[in-house]
Amino acid sequence: MTKLSACQLVSGPDVENNLEQVEAYIAGGKDQGDTLVVLPECFACFGAGDKFLLSIAEQKGDGYIQQRLSELAKKYAVWLVAGTIPLKTGNPAKYSASCLIYDATGKALAEYQKIHLFDVEIEDNTGQYLESRYTQAGNSLTVIDSPFGKLGVAVCYDIRFAGMFDAMGQLDVLVLPSAFTEKTGAAHWHSLLKARAIENQCYLVAANQGGVHENGRQTFGHSCIISPWGQNLAEIAQGAGIVSAPMNPDEIIKIRRAMPVRQHNKFRSYFVQPD
Repeated sequence: MTKLSACQLVSGPDVENNLEQVEAYIAGGKDQGDTLVVLPECFACFGAGDKFLLSIAEQKGDGYIQQRLSELAKKYAVWLVAGTIPLKTGNPAKYSASCLIYDATGKALAEYQKIHLFDVEIEDNTGQYLESRYTQAGNSLTVIDSPFGKLGVAVCYDIRFAGMFDAMGQLDVLVLPSAFTEKTGAAHWHSLLKARAIENQCYLVAANQGGVHENGRQTFGHSCIISPWGQNLAEIAQGAGIVSAPMNPDEIIKIRRAMPVRQHNKFRSYFVQPD
């Protein structure tokens, strides 16, 4: 059986404590067969401020967080979509919000750097978000071959930009590590997730942060798995935990054969390189 899992956390600043929680949920959710586990955005460290993340940024391919992630993927024989961690860039004042993908042998196969940065004003405890202050935006899409088919990666705020997913081509699974706010999540989370799954006729695995964090930031939770027909297959509301659902590739084929949306689409999107 092929299984899709979303791990929800209420991460704090303690990296080790967060990683121990991740391991506990992976261990509890592993079954026989291919398993894909998606972690939330900022799963390893959250609630200490973006400047603190800069101080713990690792060099790509070298660092304690990356080592632990590789070990967990190998130990439990799962494909692991490792939310986001801060990685060093060529600019010492900024890190990349990088999502690393590990296969079941613990090998890091791909990296996605968050493209759309959350520079907005929200009527919540935080008020203003300025992610670009310490984060360097990515400039390329990430789609890889996997036991789950074509796997595309996006992070949190990216979900609002439908053209991004059209530009990825035909996906079988879209993964979305997130730290969606309570305010915006209550208004838009489920609508956006279902729309992207329906438009792209693919499974969508959304792993969110879900609670009140040490710095007072409020995240929405409701990590879930959406079918290619837009059905909510599994969900956890608030707090930490893991939810799973089986993946049925025949369902994708059936839906696309009956309604070949991508073939009918007269428009195509592409990535616009920044000036």
